[in-house]
Amino acid sequence: METFDKDLQSVQETRNLARQAKLAKAKLAKFDNEQIEKIISNMVKKAEEHAVDLAKMAVEETGFGKVEDKTFKNHLASTELYKFIKPMKTIGIINDDQENKVIEIAEPVGLLMGIIPSTNPTSTAIYKSIIAIKSRNGIVFSPHPSALKCTLQAARLMNDAAVEAGAPANIIGCISKPSMAATNELMKCDEVAMIIATGGSAMVKAAYSAGKPALGVGPGNVPAFIERTADIPKAVKRIITSKTFDYGTICASEQAVIVEECIRDQVMEEFKRQGGYFMTPEETNKVTSKLFVRGHAMNAKLVGRSPAVIAESAGISIPEGTKVLLGEQQGVGEGYPLSYEKLTTVLGFYTVKDWEEACELSIKLLNNGGIGHSLSIHTENRDVVMKFSEKPVFRILVNTPSTHGGVGVSTGLAPAFTLGCGTWGGSATSDNVTPMHLINKKRVAYGIKECTENTSASHSEGLTQCDSTNDFSEDQIMTLVDQVLTMLKKRGDL
Repeated sequence: METFDKDLQSVQETRNLARQAKLAKAKLAKFDNEQIEKIISNMVKKAEEHAVDLAKMAVEETGFGKVEDKTFKNHLASTELYKFIKPMKTIGIINDDQENKVIEIAEPVGLLMGIIPSTNPTSTAIYKSIIAIKSRNGIVFSPHPSALKCTLQAARLMNDAAVEAGAPANIIGCISKPSMAATNELMKCDEVAMIIATGGSAMVKAAYSAGKPALGVGPGNVPAFIERTADIPKAVKRIITSKTFDYGTICASEQAVIVEECIRDQVMEEFKRQGGYFMTPEETNKVTSKLFVRGHAMNAKLVGRSPAVIAESAGISIPEGTKVLLGEQQGVGEGYPLSYEKLTTVLGFYTVKDWEEACELSIKLLNNGGIGHSLSIHTENRDVVMKFSEKPVFRILVNTPSTHGGVGVSTGLAPAFTLGCGTWGGSATSDNVTPMHLINKKRVAYGIKECTENTSASHSEGLTQCDSTNDFSEDQIMTLVDQVLTMLKKRGDL
């Protein structure tokens, strides 16, 4: 009996999925708005019905996060997302500029490849499925191997719901035999028109190197500055709410707390009161030795874990009910491990003299692995907010949990699980990605100016003069004559 290696099987499966989804996409591209809305509505309904089941699968399979928070993520990726994108025009004429006589028509970009992370596997699959269909694109997912079962289930639910409501078969696919060979095949195959990459830096970089358009996101290393005018109890509560949400698995979560010297004691006492535990230097060293492997890469066993699990792993004792672990740091970079991204319930803690020093420290932290992503500030001073808005990030989140603010739960930003970092962070967009990033805009442009050859200069310079009325004023004529005389003098003809 003939057998095939696993990598060959995965590559063949990937080719089949891409070919099938491209055929389906060609049919979907002809659907009208009513048909698309019917499909998305059913996808949202099915996502809500299975939100808890998918969340349980994700936690059981990966060990990351909390079921209740992953359930909410699935809700955000479906119901809340749909509320936000429903008014978006992604089909037919999306803009008709009567004054300039330019008509914009939306066209789908084509078949999408969606790279899914292990930290948010089901919610990201739901989110990308819905924004793909809203813009009339098919999509094929490359799941993280450690989250294969739950990602595959989410993709199947979305495809079945779409097909049940009238979408072409195989419009949403997912690799069931993941391998690097399969991922590379999907990235580079002719069928895929664009890549949406959510994952580690290496995967995002590979997506941008595939030779086709890509929307990727870099890592976050979010500084959270508590300025002296802040409501300290509220600021601390927001940070803890954010960092404990799904045990810190969202890249917009805070990574370091920065406080001014004049409120340091108040902030520390408030953290302790609300469930924060400040580790001693010795305890910090024990935790960081377990938290990171191969330099500054996070130990997967401690991603999205409770403080109790982390403390037990590191061999330290913490009070019962501890919500976050904090370790004081005196610098950024090598030798200061908590200055790096930590997708779990651990925070670095810094003390500065004033907001100017906080600005400088924030830039150092962002340049240490979070440039372009997000920054959090708690203050009642708008001038300080505007000073921090000059920092090299594209989300400045004010008086809100950074996690919830970044993904659009507590702010007016678009609900999204792909948060662009702009060119500063190596991304093609600085936005929260929506269906509007997944359409091409075709433009019909009528002539609004009549063009006539300028016989005075065109024979020698190849110039033309355009005017919308052909009715020159005396001043316009004199200006034109002066321009021609000046040109002739420069050439030596006068």
